[in-house]
Amino acid sequence: PSNVQIEPGRAAFVKATLKPRQIIWFGSKEERPYTFAVKRSGVTPLDVEGTYVQRSFLPGWLATCLGIFLALAITFLTLWLAYRPPVVSATTELREAAVSTLPPSPSPSLSAPAEPTPSPPAVSSAPPQTEEPKSDGGSGGDDGGGGSGGGGEEKPKKAPTAATAVRQLAASDPGGRHICYRAFVKGKGWTAPECDGDTAGTVGQGRPLTALNIAVAGVGGTASAAFVHNPGSTNGQGHYVEPWSGAPDGLDNYVGDSKKDAPAMLGFTVNVDEGARGVCQSVHQKDRGWQNLACDKPGEGERYIFGGTLDNGIWLEAVKFTV
Repeated sequence: PSNVQIEPGRAAFVKATLKPRQIIWFGSKEERPYTFAVKRSGVTPLDVEGTYVQRSFLPGWLATCLGIFLALAITFLTLWLAYRPPVVSATTELREAAVSTLPPSPSPSLSAPAEPTPSPPAVSSAPPQTEEPKSDGGSGGDDGGGGSGGGGEEKPKKAPTAATAVRQLAASDPGGRHICYRAFVKGKGWTAPECDGDTAGTVGQGRPLTALNIAVAGVGGTASAAFVHNPGSTNGQGHYVEPWSGAPDGLDNYVGDSKKDAPAMLGFTVNVDEGARGVCQSVHQKDRGWQNLACDKPGEGERYIFGGTLDNGIWLEAVKFTV
């Protein structure tokens, strides 16, 4: 405080804050003098002298650590710049090998005639005979190669899957969302891939579906399960015979069964991105025709949508999907 009021016959202590004129950044503490002027009203000021201890702003051990660190850094940098890893070259060995191969160079002239020796075995000796069948085998290999070529021609004829179709769509529309699918029709086999709301299956032929092949792009993958006819049902409903199966974007996912005696599909469950995004479906059922388009709500409910029916006598004939 700049002034203090003290009653007569009393004493008081005053806390004063001293501000040093110079800051000590590093080093040991130092004692510095100060003068404190006490002035009573109407009396000559009284100077009170004293000393105070001033400590360094940063502790001494920090300066020591910084010095050690700097010394280590300089040492490491010096060693790094002075280090020269040994380089071992095999050039000498290769040259020696080349030198060693130079002398045999005249021998090739000798070995040259040795090479034609296999060609002249026109002699009727046994080895030539073995060579002739080999040549026949070679020609057979050519024929076989032609056969394999035929096989190679058959490979491209392999039916494209849903993944094949969806990858083509993704390539032409990288930022888009697409779903492609095929249906296995009993007695006919797999349909061609259809995409984004087109029909896969048959209508009006009474042929059930037994399997689905689904692939997606731009939606974080898909998963499904097939609900199929149950011959031993006691409640008039089908059943699930296989667990859920899934696939990431661009890969095939299969549900149901494409075997000859596979049960008819009555329905299916399907989702995309584990239910975080929406998928819509519409199915064509035996004796019921097309059902209304239905979509799941992303992140809500059971995180999938069911298409079809639980009725054990109503199978699927065609499907449509959109995402």
